[in-house]
Amino acid sequence: MFWEDRPLDALTRPQWEALCDRCGRCCLEKLTDRKTGRVFYTSVPCQLLDVNQGTCRQYRQRTLAVPACQQLNAWQVVACRWLPSTCAYRRLAEGRPLAAWHPLVSSDLESVHRAGISVRNYPLHSVTVEAVDLADYIVDWGFWRRWRRPA
Repeated sequence: MFWEDRPLDALTRPQWEALCDRCGRCCLEKLTDRKTGRVFYTSVPCQLLDVNQGTCRQYRQRTLAVPACQQLNAWQVVACRWLPSTCAYRRLAEGRPLAAWHPLVSSDLESVHRAGISVRNYPLHSVTVEAVDLADYIVDWGFWRRWRRPA
């Protein structure tokens, strides 16, 4: 349970990568209300997101392929308000434990999907971001969990 013994900035690269639960939520397009700072997720995934696996198809080159993609590090986690509240990096940075459905806790890579935390089985829209009004694609995770098809 390496995540309990050390801070995020002391993790090795393999440990850091293991914390990602592969939910894919951080790879959805987002909008931020400039007045309140509130982040709204949309049903529009990054063009590189494999929605079935919850992983990037070009992980190592993602920032070259998608310049807006941020390579997250321990120092950015606290400032990244766009990370979902379920994110392991955010949970640990906020002093919260990993959720029971997290693969490192459950020892099951599918637990994140069964818990309805990942983008798998949700209605996503492959659209050209520049060609649409993303506000039309804002999602409510609570609604999605109620709507979700059984895994």
